[in-house]
Amino acid sequence: MYSSRRPGKAAKHEGTAYGSAMSSESSSAASVSVQPLTERPAWKALKQHYQTIRNLHLRQLFADDPQRGERLTVEAADIYLDYSKNRITDETIRLLIQLAEECNLRKRIDAMFSGDRINSTEQRSVLHTALRTPKSKQVVVDGIDIVPEVHAVLDRMAAFTNQLCSGRWQGYTGKRIRNIINIGIGGSDLGPVMAYEALRDYSLRDMSFRFVSNVDGTDFKEATRDISPEETLFIVCSKTFTTTETLANAHTARKWLLDTLNDTRAVRRHFVAVSTNAEAVSSFGIDLANMFGFWDWVGGRYSIDSAIGLSTMIAIGPENFRTMLAGFHAMDQHFHTAPFDKNLPVLLGLLAIWNNNFLDCQTIAVLPYDQYLNRFPAYLQQLTMESNGKQVTLDGVRVNYQTSPIIWGEPGTNGQHSFYQLIHQGTRPIPCDFIGFCQTLSPLGNHHDLLMANLFAQTEALAFGKTKEEVKAEGIPDWLCPHRSFEGNHPTNTILAKRLTPYTLGTLIALYEHSVFTQGAIWNIDSFDQWGVELGKALAQRIIQELESTSELPLTHDSSTNTLIRRYTQLRKA
Repeated sequence: MYSSRRPGKAAKHEGTAYGSAMSSESSSAASVSVQPLTERPAWKALKQHYQTIRNLHLRQLFADDPQRGERLTVEAADIYLDYSKNRITDETIRLLIQLAEECNLRKRIDAMFSGDRINSTEQRSVLHTALRTPKSKQVVVDGIDIVPEVHAVLDRMAAFTNQLCSGRWQGYTGKRIRNIINIGIGGSDLGPVMAYEALRDYSLRDMSFRFVSNVDGTDFKEATRDISPEETLFIVCSKTFTTTETLANAHTARKWLLDTLNDTRAVRRHFVAVSTNAEAVSSFGIDLANMFGFWDWVGGRYSIDSAIGLSTMIAIGPENFRTMLAGFHAMDQHFHTAPFDKNLPVLLGLLAIWNNNFLDCQTIAVLPYDQYLNRFPAYLQQLTMESNGKQVTLDGVRVNYQTSPIIWGEPGTNGQHSFYQLIHQGTRPIPCDFIGFCQTLSPLGNHHDLLMANLFAQTEALAFGKTKEEVKAEGIPDWLCPHRSFEGNHPTNTILAKRLTPYTLGTLIALYEHSVFTQGAIWNIDSFDQWGVELGKALAQRIIQELESTSELPLTHDSSTNTLIRRYTQLRKA
């Protein structure tokens, strides 16, 4: 049975599996401003302002303003953000908001929500926010309300989920499906596996959920070694149904199934697809009635709340999935309407700009103090670095400032016994986002108090450090004092919520989505394309032909690549 936290009944309505909608609006919001970013008055003022406060320590800032920790906070959609431990003053925030206004952030936000083609290099709308719009509202693109299409797919997902989890959907031999394996890569994997891990407390416990993404055969082998094909359903997630790694794993899964069941008709009972390519899906052997579609205005790293989240819905149930969407929508509405000085995603994005471009911090550590969020930093890596890892502006001019920081992290308290040493006493400043919850899903003695005590202690230690004088006063010998002192003054954000629920997960994801958007808008880059992944893919297609050729083909790569290919083929044969 489902967890007691999984109430509600499934939706009954059927709907279309796939479709498309594209804004006919011009991409005016994506048009490039005449004035370069570094020439803007607010940017220049921030440069001067940094010189004024660069030597200010957080110890001094808190001493001068006893109410700072209460004042520099904002709360919305059940998320509380304390940003007081950043190296900022009120003037910093004022200038950052002025920069956002000079960069027309409000117009960019409005353009995204209205369906303008702000993904200018691919001439696409960016409407992942429509995926969580309530059925009672409208999102009109090209004169068509796309919300009914979105909910038609959600209703079909819910109907399928109820069939599967009730046992009405059975495998080819009549056995109940007990294993779900999601096959995808990038956003088609990182989103589902992150959401499943995050919401595992709400999930079915009599089914196993596994995720295969890597084309390394080990990934597939380990996912299937202890389960029966007769009780396994594969969800193949690929928008185009041509992604090399996903299709390689899908065909391996098909062979694995048929090696046991020996009848191609079994594919229809053990495979479903999340795709827009009906022809390829049908050729694979999947019944088109079991194809769940989405739209070209949904980017892969923004697709967890689309049909890509089918495995998540099966795990936690349709009602909890819709509750997650409600959390997304609450943060969407806040982002769309709140003034910038009270806007959670905008403030988080502007602080990232400040730390990156003015304090010269090259990375951000995301540190969730909840084991269920163990895959959240990896999810945010793709969201942030694929979105904003760009070196040219919207008009193709190379930037003269840093764009995306490097995102990394692990759950607390594990990281404290791993890399926190570098954060506290290393030579590079590393801003940190600490994420915690006031109520635990796993009450065991005083474990949660101990966990949260560590979170609060780390933000305090990073901010205020420990001076050599304080160390010496403890009786530490002079020679050891430099080793035992902590400079402090490390910027951190603390994000608190009451409890990790489906709703809260939705708000957290949307918070970071819109923070990433805010940063991209300031940097004047396209946060919604990913051309940087294409070159390696194209070269790999050429090399695989050389590796698999029965005759020795002439190699025309550079000397290093040629030598590596020859060495690999020789050792493989040996």
